[in-house]
Amino acid sequence: MLNISYCSDKYQYTMGKSFYENGMKDKIAVFNLFFRKAPDNNNWAVVSGIREALEMIAGLGSEDITFFEKFLPAEEYREFREYLSKMKFTGKVYAMKEGEIAFPKEPILTIVGPIIEAQVLETPLLCIMNHQMAIATKASRVTRAAGKHAVSEFGSRRAHGPWAAEYGAKAAFIGGCANTSNILTGIEFGFQASGTMAHSYTTAFGCSIEGEYKAFDSYIKTHLGEGLILLIDTFDTLKCGVKNAIKAFKANGIDDSYPYGYGIRLDSGDLSYLSEKCREALDNAGMKNCKIFATNSLDEYLISDLERQGACIDSYGVGDAIATSKHNPCFGNVYKLVQVDGQPVLKRSEDKIKLINPGFQITYRIIQDGKFKADVNCLRGDKCSKTIEKGGELRISDEIDETKTTTFKAGSYSFKPLQELAYDNGKIIEDKRTIFEKRDYYKANLASLNYTQTRIVNPHYYKVDISDDLYKLKMKLINHLIEQINELEEEENR
Repeated sequence: MLNISYCSDKYQYTMGKSFYENGMKDKIAVFNLFFRKAPDNNNWAVVSGIREALEMIAGLGSEDITFFEKFLPAEEYREFREYLSKMKFTGKVYAMKEGEIAFPKEPILTIVGPIIEAQVLETPLLCIMNHQMAIATKASRVTRAAGKHAVSEFGSRRAHGPWAAEYGAKAAFIGGCANTSNILTGIEFGFQASGTMAHSYTTAFGCSIEGEYKAFDSYIKTHLGEGLILLIDTFDTLKCGVKNAIKAFKANGIDDSYPYGYGIRLDSGDLSYLSEKCREALDNAGMKNCKIFATNSLDEYLISDLERQGACIDSYGVGDAIATSKHNPCFGNVYKLVQVDGQPVLKRSEDKIKLINPGFQITYRIIQDGKFKADVNCLRGDKCSKTIEKGGELRISDEIDETKTTTFKAGSYSFKPLQELAYDNGKIIEDKRTIFEKRDYYKANLASLNYTQTRIVNPHYYKVDISDDLYKLKMKLINHLIEQINELEEEENR
């Protein structure tokens, strides 16, 4: 097995060598992993990947010196190679929970530790978190579009490799999917994968109407005591498929009293029209509990349209739209240094969106009457942080427009800090929740947002602000940089 702790970019290690030789290896750095903008013009995302990120961090330093000789072969790297062969991550990690809903610029992971140890984690952390958060967030969109109807994930064949298939399915589950077809995901996370038949099963019994019936009949006989879903569009959905399905169910005594559930699957054509006609045929046959399962390159927009049309579909199967986060396959998490040896730092860019929040931060979610009202990013231990933890009167204002303010009276709100200690001095602080509990946590968070903030199209934006102390620190650093730039220009012009 490859050690994914070293699924990294070489420049993490070239920087590390410079830190090492400049006597900086023991400087304590704080890095934040966060995103600036959520996919699909929304302003939130679903957190997944924390478990794998922590396991990756724990794997750092488990290679011998010959490994480092392969990508740092020059003699001048000899001493640094010896250092790397003994280096493990000795710092702390603060993380949001899997299933949390996160907003732009909020630290999803905060890494605190010696600068080389923290720096080399950047690429593998982003690899894991960008992948899983893209999938979990897409799954959230698809399952929200489906409303009360279940969504199954079965995109492994379109995923970008086996690792992506397994952990993408896990992220989709946390993001609201009812199940997945991926058996490795089911085994690792403790649930049964789902699956029925493909068109090849039907054609294996011959390219004929009689062969289709034999396929259905044999499938039912070999899977009695399980859920039974028959794929009915191999030849013609209405003229033979649904008819053969009804015939095969009846021949085997499968009716509405069957306790394990039964149904048909539509995988082509006008799903709204076909589902209505199939529903009519099934009801006329006395099979009112027979479910209709729909697949065929579905995504949140097609599902929304089917729901709007009143299609007679009980559940959906979604493949590549979720497994590859098809419309937005690249999630935007970044990993930025915000403090070194107690001194806050920031990146100031030509692009305003790339301006980051400096310092060691914590995010508080303000809750009233069971609903999320606002998030506030604070410097740890600053005035705002202390006010929130004491339940005092809280006034927050928009960073860009100070006229937009919100006041929460003392005692009128509760709160939860979003980042918790997840790794300390070489040990993972285990999240003992099952994957079902993580999915339930996501659903509870979703229900705590206003419904206008969960719309697929044109959602209302949730309030996210920063504390006064964080704002003042940010502006102080920016103004100091501007002063120095101006002084430099004046010197050049003399």
